[in-house]
Amino acid sequence: MTAALVVQDVSTSGGPARLHIDRAVRPRRVLALGHGAGGGVGAPDLLAIAARLSAASTTVVRFEQPWRVAGRSVAVAPLRLDDAWLDGLAALPPELRGLPLLVGGRSAGARVACRTAASVGAVGVLGLAFPLHPPGRPERSRLPELLGVHRLTRVVQGERDPFGGPAEFPVGLDVVGVPGADHAFGVGRAGPLSARESIDFVVDAVAAWVAGMPGA
Repeated sequence: MTAALVVQDVSTSGGPARLHIDRAVRPRRVLALGHGAGGGVGAPDLLAIAARLSAASTTVVRFEQPWRVAGRSVAVAPLRLDDAWLDGLAALPPELRGLPLLVGGRSAGARVACRTAASVGAVGVLGLAFPLHPPGRPERSRLPELLGVHRLTRVVQGERDPFGGPAEFPVGLDVVGVPGADHAFGVGRAGPLSARESIDFVVDAVAAWVAGMPGA
């Protein structure tokens, strides 16, 4: 059955934000996703995840940060991102608030989800292209944000991600490597996957993880 997209403007401490809600017909859980610092809710992986999961009992909410809604090109400070995200989740439609909540996002959005997972009572956290460190600066690790989640967590990471490849994460973390992919899950012409196959690989990894969550 086809899901319906609802776009809802919400007020946050950082200004107007926007919820892009891909509604499942009979939702059993909610997955809230934040976007990265260099893109928006229209990133190919976020769109593909929303399409797949909303057709299979998961309502997907893509949260558009106030700085992006305002048309600015540079993200605000992390704490302001967190505050706006929390305000946005507090504004979810009433019929979604009682469902098991999964949170996640792409890059900077994944960091926001990690830092706020406990505050929103999330049962799981999804990191898409988690920026483990700035490119070329492995000593500036963001690993503590992941280790502090204490919830079921999956990271989906391109093998060529300059912000940290799968092998850079500690053994024991649930990290799925995307063959030949970069930070945007893009692949070169000579890579093992096509562009479409790369996104499908990401969506398959997310769908498999969600299938094991509460409400499955």
